[in-house]
Amino acid sequence: MRSSLPKVLHKVAGLAMVSHVLKTAAAAGGTAHAVVVGNQADAVREEVSSRNPGTVFCEQTRRLGTAHAVLAASAEIVKGYDDILVLFSDTPLLRPETLAAMRDSLAEGVAVSVLGFETDNPAGYGRLLEEQGELAAIREDKDCSDAERQVRFCNGGIMALDGKYALELLQAIGNDNAKGEHYLTDIVEIARSQGLKVTARKADEEEMLGVNNRAELARVETLWQERKRGELMESGVTMIAPSSVFLSHDTLIGADVVLEPDIFFGPGVEVESSATIRAYSHLEGCTVAAGAVIGPFARLRPGADIGEGAKVGNFCEVKNASVEPGAKVNHLTYIGDARVGADANIGAGTITCNYDGVLKHHTDIGAGAFIGSNSSLVAPVTIGDGAYVASGSVITEDVPAEALALGRGRQANKEKRASAIRERLVAEKQARAKK
Repeated sequence: MRSSLPKVLHKVAGLAMVSHVLKTAAAAGGTAHAVVVGNQADAVREEVSSRNPGTVFCEQTRRLGTAHAVLAASAEIVKGYDDILVLFSDTPLLRPETLAAMRDSLAEGVAVSVLGFETDNPAGYGRLLEEQGELAAIREDKDCSDAERQVRFCNGGIMALDGKYALELLQAIGNDNAKGEHYLTDIVEIARSQGLKVTARKADEEEMLGVNNRAELARVETLWQERKRGELMESGVTMIAPSSVFLSHDTLIGADVVLEPDIFFGPGVEVESSATIRAYSHLEGCTVAAGAVIGPFARLRPGADIGEGAKVGNFCEVKNASVEPGAKVNHLTYIGDARVGADANIGAGTITCNYDGVLKHHTDIGAGAFIGSNSSLVAPVTIGDGAYVASGSVITEDVPAEALALGRGRQANKEKRASAIRERLVAEKQARAKK
């Protein structure tokens, strides 16, 4: 990856690849997880523990092959789980349904189930060779006969092992090969030699894609996004230009939501039914209630809670604030650390001055209040229900309900002064031109 970051911590849809795999394993019914770590183990532990409490970490101090890596978790395997799934932490497109199907094989009496895929270009992959419905061998590409090289069913490396036999089979894998390593693929022939049943399950090729460089990371991101967009549209979400909408791993969007082009969803966003997210908007860590309209060119930051039927319009930013039902924040406005009451109207250019250089402070705007354009609300401050703040005001004190607040200098008109100023400026300009 040419990165200081461990490969498995690179993100797809805002989530580290290893966490994608653990999420999939849990969705397939996994109740215990062990992660084998090596280089930069502390960083991997930190990420995994933050999202998957209770995960056990097993350290592989030397790299002596795939089976050796699995045996690093032998202290967990020996606890006697019914099913053992061996997964790669750089395959974030794997589906829970695929793992569930492998577990089904174990429930039917299979001791080893190998996950494979068909490809039009199998060169370089180990082939899965089947006989009478069972997996007979995994043959490395360099060892294949001419006939075997025509096989398009390839090894994906992922396996499901019956817990009764798993440790014994793994410990039986030797290292009698040119590299002196313990290959997990040897488990197939060992299991068959003991009279145990071995089969192969088939997954889509894209599910098995591993990531080893930035180009492959980008490809996986593209495929993940296409899959998620398809799922959302199938569930009733309208996307005007699907390929321009970018989703996060945990994005939740209800039916009849309309998504215009060029929208980015960061982690932690939920959009309820019938809302509209207009073009060029950026959302993260926020909730948007039914019927609300966001954008265009809006930014909702973490803690933004937009109520039913509310509006947050163009070039507006909302952070750690609630905009209650029916309220309008239509243009060129910043609302931070605040509450905007139901049906309140926030005029263009209004800002909540929430930061004093050290601490953040709260602004409370009551229901039905009207905040005139280009107003600054200096927190902490409360604007009562139905209050009116005159345009251009700087509000530093609380405004009672139904009161009118003016926080600006009195206007004074000076007759004929404009002409005098203009004549003076023209004269100065002409004088400069002569120099």
